Amino acid sequence: MMLFSRVRGLPVVAPDATETGVVTSLAVDVDAGTVTHLRLRGRHRRETVLPWAAVHAVEPDAVLVHAHSPGPSDAPAPPHDLLGSRVLTDTGEARGTVLDAVFDPDTGRVLAVFTTLGTLSAELLLGLGDYALVVRATG
Repeated sequence: MMLFSRVRGLPVVAPDATETGVVTSLAVDVDAGTVTHLRLRGRHRRETVLPWAAVHAVEPDAVLVHAHSPGPSDAPAPPHDLLGSRVLTDTGEARGTVLDAVFDPDTGRVLAVFTTLGTLSAELLLGLGDYALVVRATG
């Protein structure tokens, strides 16, 4: 398991040991409950995205990509960042702000979201937009 906050700032390294950029954030498909892309700050401080399928391994000190993976591109990734998002239930109740999230670095599966008001299971996630992360109200 790995925290989103631990991945931010890690170098992205190709098999030939060249650094292709530094992770600025992880893009998430909330419906699928998975990380879909890495957002990178590359050369000349240009932001690009790399599909999660290109990731070979997430190590404590770097993100390694596959030898034959596509390089960073300008292809669109889901536009909203999970970290720092306001959390609302589907009934309109405020549930704090997202502090961090834990995911499986092998599969990209989001396991839980940590908020200012506690931990939310990934199964409760419904959507992520400009205004908030929407979660299923419990009980």
